[in-house]
Amino acid sequence: MNPANLDLQTLRVFVAVAREGSVSRAAEQMHRSQPAVSLQLKRLAEMTGLTLFHRSAHGLILSADGAALLSQAERALHAAQDFANAVSRLHGTVRGKLRVGTILEPSFLRLGNWLGQLVQSAPEIETELRHGMSGSVMGQLQHGSLDVCFYLSPDREATHLLQPDLMVRTLTRFEYRVVAPAGWGPQVTGCDWEALATLPWLATPPESVHSRLLARVFGPRGLAPRHTALVDQESSMLDLIKSGVGLSLVRDAIAIRESQISGLAVADRVSLGCELQCVCLASRLEEAVIVEALGALDRVWLA
Repeated sequence: MNPANLDLQTLRVFVAVAREGSVSRAAEQMHRSQPAVSLQLKRLAEMTGLTLFHRSAHGLILSADGAALLSQAERALHAAQDFANAVSRLHGTVRGKLRVGTILEPSFLRLGNWLGQLVQSAPEIETELRHGMSGSVMGQLQHGSLDVCFYLSPDREATHLLQPDLMVRTLTRFEYRVVAPAGWGPQVTGCDWEALATLPWLATPPESVHSRLLARVFGPRGLAPRHTALVDQESSMLDLIKSGVGLSLVRDAIAIRESQISGLAVADRVSLGCELQCVCLASRLEEAVIVEALGALDRVWLA
Protein backbone atom coordinates (compact mmCIF):
# COMPACT_ATOMS: atom_id res chain seq x y z
CA MET A 1 0.00 0.00 0.00
CA ASN A 2 1.20 3.51 -0.81
CA PRO A 3 1.92 5.76 2.22
CA ALA A 4 0.91 8.71 0.03
CA ASN A 5 -2.69 7.47 0.36
CA LEU A 6 -2.71 8.09 4.11
CA ASP A 7 -5.85 9.85 5.31
CA LEU A 8 -6.06 12.31 8.19
CA GLN A 9 -8.22 10.02 10.31
CA THR A 10 -5.52 7.33 10.25
CA LEU A 11 -2.96 9.92 11.39
CA ARG A 12 -5.29 11.01 14.20
CA VAL A 13 -5.58 7.38 15.35
CA PHE A 14 -1.78 6.98 15.30
CA VAL A 15 -1.23 10.18 17.33
CA ALA A 16 -3.99 9.32 19.82
CA VAL A 17 -2.60 5.82 20.47
CA ALA A 18 0.94 7.19 20.77
CA ARG A 19 -0.18 9.74 23.37
CA GLU A 20 -2.40 7.35 25.34
CA GLY A 21 -0.23 4.26 25.03
CA SER A 22 -3.43 2.24 24.75
CA VAL A 23 -5.82 1.34 21.92
CA SER A 24 -8.77 1.24 24.30
CA ARG A 25 -8.09 4.69 25.78
CA ALA A 26 -7.47 6.15 22.31
CA ALA A 27 -10.73 4.63 21.05
CA GLU A 28 -12.62 6.07 24.03
CA GLN A 29 -11.11 9.51 23.48
CA MET A 30 -12.00 9.45 19.79
CA HIS A 31 -15.49 8.01 20.39
CA ARG A 32 -14.73 5.03 18.17
CA SER A 33 -14.76 1.27 18.73
CA GLN A 34 -11.59 -0.46 19.80
CA PRO A 35 -11.62 -2.87 16.80
CA ALA A 36 -11.88 0.06 14.40
CA VAL A 37 -8.84 1.76 15.97
CA SER A 38 -6.85 -1.50 15.94
CA LEU A 39 -7.70 -2.01 12.26
CA GLN A 40 -6.47 1.47 11.32
CA LEU A 41 -3.22 0.93 13.21
CA LYS A 42 -2.71 -2.33 11.33
CA ARG A 43 -3.37 -0.62 8.00
CA LEU A 44 -0.92 2.17 8.87
CA ALA A 45 1.79 -0.38 9.66
CA GLU A 46 1.10 -2.11 6.33
CA MET A 47 1.18 1.19 4.40
CA THR A 48 4.49 2.27 5.90
CA GLY A 49 6.07 -1.16 6.12
CA LEU A 50 7.30 -0.16 9.58
CA THR A 51 6.84 -1.42 13.11
CA LEU A 52 5.35 1.60 14.86
CA PHE A 53 4.62 0.21 18.35
CA HIS A 54 5.96 -2.43 20.72
CA ARG A 55 3.82 -4.10 23.34
CA SER A 56 4.85 -3.85 26.98
CA ALA A 57 3.32 -4.77 30.31
CA HIS A 58 1.90 -1.25 30.51
CA GLY A 59 0.49 -1.03 26.98
CA LEU A 60 1.86 0.15 23.66
CA ILE A 61 5.08 2.13 23.38
CA LEU A 62 6.43 3.79 20.27
CA SER A 63 9.22 2.10 18.38
CA ALA A 64 12.15 4.18 17.15
CA ASP A 65 10.45 4.47 13.73
CA GLY A 66 7.12 5.35 15.35
CA ALA A 67 8.75 8.07 17.47
CA ALA A 68 10.39 9.51 14.34
CA LEU A 69 7.02 9.68 12.57
CA LEU A 70 5.00 11.08 15.48
CA SER A 71 6.18 14.67 15.12
CA GLN A 72 5.59 14.47 11.35
CA ALA A 73 2.06 13.20 11.92
CA GLU A 74 1.37 16.00 14.42
CA ARG A 75 2.66 18.64 11.98
CA ALA A 76 0.48 17.19 9.22
CA LEU A 77 -2.60 17.39 11.45
CA HIS A 78 -1.80 20.98 12.47
CA ALA A 79 -1.33 21.91 8.82
CA ALA A 80 -4.67 20.34 7.95
CA GLN A 81 -6.35 22.32 10.76
CA ASP A 82 -4.71 25.53 9.54
CA PHE A 83 -6.04 24.79 6.07
CA ALA A 84 -9.54 24.20 7.43
CA ASN A 85 -9.36 27.45 9.43
CA ALA A 86 -8.28 29.36 6.33
CA VAL A 87 -11.19 27.93 4.36
CA SER A 88 -13.55 28.94 7.15
CA ARG A 89 -12.17 32.48 7.25
CA LEU A 90 -12.49 32.82 3.49
CA HIS A 91 -16.12 31.76 3.65
CA GLY A 92 -16.69 34.58 6.12
CA THR A 93 -14.55 37.14 4.28
CA VAL A 94 -16.31 40.12 2.79
CA ARG A 95 -15.35 40.67 -0.83
CA GLY A 96 -16.32 43.27 -3.36
CA LYS A 97 -15.68 46.81 -4.50
CA LEU A 98 -16.47 49.91 -2.48
CA ARG A 99 -16.88 53.02 -4.61
CA VAL A 100 -16.45 56.12 -2.48
CA GLY A 101 -17.26 59.71 -3.38
CA THR A 102 -14.76 62.03 -1.68
CA ILE A 103 -14.71 65.80 -1.23
CA LEU A 104 -12.29 68.38 0.15
CA GLU A 105 -8.87 67.19 1.35
CA PRO A 106 -8.30 63.63 2.65
CA SER A 107 -7.14 64.78 6.10
CA PHE A 108 -10.45 66.54 6.79
CA LEU A 109 -12.34 63.33 5.97
CA ARG A 110 -9.87 61.18 7.98
CA LEU A 111 -9.75 59.20 4.78
CA GLY A 112 -6.42 57.47 5.40
CA ASN A 113 -7.42 56.31 8.87
CA TRP A 114 -10.77 55.07 7.60
CA LEU A 115 -9.31 53.06 4.74
CA GLY A 116 -6.64 51.69 7.07
CA GLN A 117 -9.35 50.41 9.41
CA LEU A 118 -11.23 48.93 6.47
CA VAL A 119 -8.15 47.08 5.20
CA GLN A 120 -7.63 45.54 8.64
CA SER A 121 -11.22 44.34 9.04
CA ALA A 122 -11.98 43.42 5.42
CA PRO A 123 -8.77 43.09 3.37
CA GLU A 124 -10.59 41.61 0.37
CA ILE A 125 -12.62 44.79 -0.26
CA GLU A 126 -11.27 46.81 -3.18
CA THR A 127 -11.73 50.55 -2.74
CA GLU A 128 -12.23 53.01 -5.59
CA LEU A 129 -12.15 56.73 -4.78
CA ARG A 130 -13.84 59.37 -6.92
CA HIS A 131 -13.29 63.00 -6.00
CA GLY A 132 -15.76 65.77 -6.67
CA MET A 133 -17.97 68.45 -5.17
CA SER A 134 -20.49 67.60 -2.50
CA GLY A 135 -23.53 67.78 -4.75
CA SER A 136 -21.92 65.91 -7.63
CA VAL A 137 -20.89 62.88 -5.56
CA MET A 138 -24.36 62.81 -4.00
CA GLY A 139 -25.85 62.67 -7.49
CA GLN A 140 -23.58 59.76 -8.42
CA LEU A 141 -24.62 57.93 -5.26
CA GLN A 142 -28.30 58.31 -6.06
CA HIS A 143 -27.74 57.11 -9.64
CA GLY A 144 -25.95 53.99 -8.40
CA SER A 145 -22.41 54.76 -9.57
CA LEU A 146 -21.14 55.22 -5.98
CA ASP A 147 -21.72 53.07 -2.90
CA VAL A 148 -21.06 55.69 -0.22
CA CYS A 149 -20.11 59.33 -0.34
CA PHE A 150 -19.09 62.21 1.87
CA TYR A 151 -21.46 65.14 1.78
CA LEU A 152 -21.60 68.68 3.16
CA SER A 153 -25.00 69.80 4.32
CA PRO A 154 -26.22 73.03 5.91
CA ASP A 155 -26.30 72.37 9.65
CA ARG A 156 -29.34 70.37 10.77
CA GLU A 157 -30.86 70.38 7.29
CA ALA A 158 -31.87 66.74 7.94
CA THR A 159 -30.77 65.33 4.60
CA HIS A 160 -32.35 61.95 5.39
CA LEU A 161 -35.75 63.59 5.95
CA LEU A 162 -35.56 65.55 2.71
CA GLN A 163 -34.52 62.35 0.92
CA PRO A 164 -35.87 59.30 2.83
CA ASP A 165 -34.09 56.86 0.53
CA LEU A 166 -30.78 57.90 2.09
CA MET A 167 -28.96 56.80 5.24
CA VAL A 168 -27.14 59.85 6.60
CA ARG A 169 -24.48 59.67 9.31
CA THR A 170 -23.23 63.01 10.67
CA LEU A 171 -19.49 62.86 11.34
CA THR A 172 -18.78 66.38 12.56
CA ARG A 173 -20.21 69.90 12.64
CA PHE A 174 -18.28 73.06 11.85
CA GLU A 175 -18.81 76.60 10.59
CA TYR A 176 -18.09 78.47 7.41
CA ARG A 177 -16.81 82.00 7.83
CA VAL A 178 -16.78 84.84 5.32
CA VAL A 179 -13.17 85.59 4.41
CA ALA A 180 -11.95 88.67 2.56
CA PRO A 181 -8.58 89.78 1.17
CA ALA A 182 -5.99 91.25 3.50
CA GLY A 183 -6.69 94.92 4.13
CA TRP A 184 -10.46 94.50 3.76
CA GLY A 185 -10.99 94.38 7.51
CA PRO A 186 -12.81 97.74 7.69
CA GLN A 187 -15.15 96.59 4.90
CA VAL A 188 -16.24 93.36 6.61
CA THR A 189 -15.89 94.06 10.35
CA GLY A 190 -19.28 94.49 11.98
CA CYS A 191 -21.12 93.78 8.70
CA ASP A 192 -24.32 91.75 8.37
CA TRP A 193 -25.34 89.78 5.27
CA GLU A 194 -26.95 92.82 3.63
CA ALA A 195 -23.73 94.81 3.90
CA LEU A 196 -21.56 91.91 2.78
CA ALA A 197 -23.76 91.41 -0.29
CA THR A 198 -22.59 94.78 -1.62
CA LEU A 199 -19.01 93.50 -1.91
CA PRO A 200 -17.62 91.36 -4.77
CA TRP A 201 -17.89 87.59 -4.22
CA LEU A 202 -16.39 84.46 -5.70
CA ALA A 203 -19.09 82.25 -7.21
CA THR A 204 -19.20 78.45 -6.98
CA PRO A 205 -21.10 75.84 -9.04
CA PRO A 206 -24.55 74.73 -7.80
CA GLU A 207 -23.05 71.37 -6.74
CA SER A 208 -20.88 73.18 -4.19
CA VAL A 209 -22.00 73.53 -0.58
CA HIS A 210 -20.90 77.18 -0.77
CA SER A 211 -23.59 77.80 -3.35
CA ARG A 212 -26.27 76.05 -1.30
CA LEU A 213 -25.31 77.84 1.92
CA LEU A 214 -25.28 81.31 0.36
CA ALA A 215 -28.55 80.70 -1.49
CA ARG A 216 -30.18 80.09 1.91
CA VAL A 217 -28.81 83.43 3.12
CA PHE A 218 -29.15 85.74 0.14
CA GLY A 219 -32.24 84.24 -1.55
CA PRO A 220 -34.81 84.97 1.20
CA ARG A 221 -33.38 88.48 1.54
CA GLY A 222 -33.65 89.18 -2.17
CA LEU A 223 -29.92 89.82 -2.41
CA ALA A 224 -27.76 89.10 -5.47
CA PRO A 225 -24.04 89.77 -4.82
CA ARG A 226 -21.81 90.62 -7.78
CA HIS A 227 -19.59 87.68 -8.74
CA THR A 228 -16.06 88.27 -9.97
CA ALA A 229 -14.97 84.68 -10.68
CA LEU A 230 -16.32 81.12 -10.71
CA VAL A 231 -14.24 78.56 -8.77
CA ASP A 232 -14.84 74.94 -7.82
CA GLN A 233 -11.96 74.17 -5.44
CA GLU A 234 -11.23 75.63 -2.02
CA SER A 235 -7.53 75.92 -2.74
CA SER A 236 -8.33 78.11 -5.76
CA MET A 237 -10.71 80.19 -3.65
CA LEU A 238 -7.97 80.96 -1.15
CA ASP A 239 -5.56 81.99 -3.90
CA LEU A 240 -8.15 84.34 -5.38
CA ILE A 241 -9.02 85.81 -1.98
CA LYS A 242 -5.32 86.44 -1.34
CA SER A 243 -5.11 88.10 -4.76
CA GLY A 244 -7.86 90.54 -3.80
CA VAL A 245 -10.48 89.19 -6.21
CA GLY A 246 -13.36 88.91 -3.74
CA LEU A 247 -14.99 87.27 -0.71
CA SER A 248 -15.80 83.60 -0.16
CA LEU A 249 -16.88 81.13 2.47
CA VAL A 250 -14.01 79.27 4.10
CA ARG A 251 -14.09 76.56 6.78
CA ASP A 252 -13.53 78.05 10.23
CA ALA A 253 -10.23 76.28 10.97
CA ILE A 254 -8.76 77.40 7.64
CA ALA A 255 -10.16 80.93 8.05
CA ILE A 256 -8.47 81.33 11.43
CA ARG A 257 -5.20 79.90 10.14
CA GLU A 258 -5.14 82.12 7.06
CA SER A 259 -6.02 85.22 9.06
CA GLN A 260 -2.95 84.56 11.20
CA ILE A 261 -0.58 83.52 8.43
CA SER A 262 -1.73 85.60 5.45
CA GLY A 263 -3.58 88.42 7.18
CA LEU A 264 -6.90 87.64 5.49
CA ALA A 265 -9.88 89.46 6.97
CA VAL A 266 -12.69 87.43 8.59
CA ALA A 267 -16.19 88.87 8.94
CA ASP A 268 -16.99 88.84 12.64
CA ARG A 269 -20.79 89.02 12.69
CA VAL A 270 -21.82 86.17 10.44
CA SER A 271 -21.15 82.44 10.09
CA LEU A 272 -22.96 79.43 8.64
CA GLY A 273 -23.18 76.02 10.29
CA CYS A 274 -22.42 72.93 8.25
CA GLU A 275 -22.24 69.17 8.72
CA LEU A 276 -19.84 66.65 7.24
CA GLN A 277 -21.89 63.54 6.55
CA CYS A 278 -21.39 60.05 5.20
CA VAL A 279 -24.29 58.95 3.02
CA CYS A 280 -25.44 55.70 1.42
CA LEU A 281 -28.71 54.37 0.08
CA ALA A 282 -30.93 53.15 2.92
CA SER A 283 -31.89 50.09 0.86
CA ARG A 284 -28.26 48.90 0.88
CA LEU A 285 -27.58 49.16 4.61
CA GLU A 286 -27.46 45.38 5.10
CA GLU A 287 -25.00 44.69 2.28
CA ALA A 288 -21.78 43.24 3.70
CA VAL A 289 -19.46 45.74 1.99
CA ILE A 290 -21.52 48.68 3.27
CA VAL A 291 -21.66 47.20 6.79
CA GLU A 292 -17.86 46.86 6.87
CA ALA A 293 -17.35 50.37 5.48
CA LEU A 294 -19.65 52.02 8.02
CA GLY A 295 -18.20 49.98 10.86
CA ALA A 296 -14.68 51.14 9.97
CA LEU A 297 -15.94 54.72 9.69
CA ASP A 298 -17.45 54.53 13.18
CA ARG A 299 -14.18 53.29 14.63
CA VAL A 300 -12.39 56.32 13.20
CA TRP A 301 -14.95 59.03 13.93
CA LEU A 302 -16.53 57.75 17.16
CA ALA A 303 -13.39 56.53 18.89
